[in-house]
Amino acid sequence: MKRHKPSPVKTAAALALVALLWPLGAGAGDHDRARAARERGDIKPLEDILPGISRSHPGDIVKVELEREKGRWIYEIKLIDKDGRLVKLEVDARTAEIVEAEGR
Repeated sequence: MKRHKPSPVKTAAALALVALLWPLGAGAGDHDRARAARERGDIKPLEDILPGISRSHPGDIVKVELEREKGRWIYEIKLIDKDGRLVKLEVDARTAEIVEAEGR
């Protein structure tokens, strides 16, 4: 029987959904604010952000968080690149612009 390898984009989207619905260590209102920001169009859905990230920074996504920093929403994406290094990206959730990259 042939096994399917899960898509990194789908895996990261599922992780982000869990992070929005069950924020660890965050106040109960944090996920409500994030959901409202998405509904207002203040942030792009993660599934719209990840294809560009996969093109510019190929690798296996291991963690995604949505945080509010300095008045803007940031997707923090951690991935293991093709050389086995951990890369941390901070992506503006409104524009999809990578605002910081560490480890590359």
